[in-house]
Amino acid sequence: MRGNVVEALLGAVVLAVAAFFLVFAYSTTEVSTAGGHEFLAKFDRVDGLNVGSDVRLGGIKVGTVTDQRIERETYLAVVKFSVDQTIPLPADSSAAIISDGLLGSKYLSLDPGGDPEKLKPGGVVKFTQSPVSLENLIGQLIFSGQGDKDKDKKDGQKK
Repeated sequence: MRGNVVEALLGAVVLAVAAFFLVFAYSTTEVSTAGGHEFLAKFDRVDGLNVGSDVRLGGIKVGTVTDQRIERETYLAVVKFSVDQTIPLPADSSAAIISDGLLGSKYLSLDPGGDPEKLKPGGVVKFTQSPVSLENLIGQLIFSGQGDKDKDKKDGQKK
């Protein structure tokens, strides 16, 4: 009987410590509901960008990606993101999906334009740039070098 009480108390302590760590982790990270104005951007591809990814302006986090979906008519990837409501975006702003380092995660980078008119909440960022595919670049590098060698062999045979 005494063993059961000790085990129950030990289990309660473990649960209390786990709850403390969860509360601590939630309060020290920026995991919370996204606030601010929401906007849309349409891309050909959004490789590596996920819901919860950062939205940065000048390298500083100003928002969060809140949703992603495919537009049925155009097959474009539509990204919904929120931006701090104290930061107005010019109507001709652009959005690009950038990698955080060589193999890092992706984030949405905003580049404000010069238009005096501001983008209204729910508006669409018209100028977008899809992410660069590292795999495609490596493939092009490998096969473009191989293509030059084959061409040199053929040129040598013609002479």
